[in-house]
Amino acid sequence: MNPSTHFDRSTEDVGNIVEFGHVNLRVPDQQLAIVFYVMGLGLTRDPYLVTGVENGWINVGTCQFHLPVGPAQVFRGVVGLVMPDVEALVARLATVRPLLAGTRFGFVVEGAQVDITCPWGNHIRVHAPAAKHFGRMVLGMPYVEVHVASGTAPGIARFYAEVLGTRATVGADRHGNFARVPAGRGESIVFRETSAAPTPYDGHHIQIAVADFSGVHRRLLERGLITEESNQSQYRFENIIDLGSGTVLATLEHEVRSMRHPMYARPLVNRNPAVTNMHYESGYEATVWRMPPE
Repeated sequence: MNPSTHFDRSTEDVGNIVEFGHVNLRVPDQQLAIVFYVMGLGLTRDPYLVTGVENGWINVGTCQFHLPVGPAQVFRGVVGLVMPDVEALVARLATVRPLLAGTRFGFVVEGAQVDITCPWGNHIRVHAPAAKHFGRMVLGMPYVEVHVASGTAPGIARFYAEVLGTRATVGADRHGNFARVPAGRGESIVFRETSAAPTPYDGHHIQIAVADFSGVHRRLLERGLITEESNQSQYRFENIIDLGSGTVLATLEHEVRSMRHPMYARPLVNRNPAVTNMHYESGYEATVWRMPPE
């Protein structure tokens, strides 16, 4: 190796949040949820766990949607997805439109991006794969974008840096100011400042895993922020606070797991929605969620 070769080693850093696992949203009707998430989006119902009628786990690359049955929950922001074939996605969404009549379902195509509203009002933004923006991801959940009040991004970034012990940056683009928190190998939690009045928080949550499990717990406990001591490998918190004043900057329940949690980095099954019983080719049933080696 040429000793003058320069590597940017920081691009390999993951940070303390080593996994972004799932977004949990209650749905009133599991059949409509299957129509939307499986038939429309083309995602995969997990074949191994939570296979009953009271909940559905939907795989998308290495992440999931969890959809327990109950009063509808709406994520305060946007869930971003990457999918390998946006044209095929649009065709599927058009096909399920009659089945979702009378709901809030709709979609708008903008080039290589599709903005979708689920039957209960959740905003999902689907992108075509692009190494510039999403690394080598072909299928996955590269970000969740949480809408927060103006002026809160710096305090939120500081909270994640000091309490969660992870990297967090503040930036701005044409949409305004934001804080970005890397979460796992290729995912981020983005807190987007907005002037719009926030909707009441309805209890939806995200799940992450951290390397320094006890350290994060200790720092949350010192500030009275732990809301659930789930088990040996998991706890929860909801409020993101200003570390100087204690003011709540944002509320989003975090299900925090350790790297010893039994389901940490569990391999997920992802089907190829282009393969059907009418258009079948052996060996092509699965979707690869990352780009092939260069």
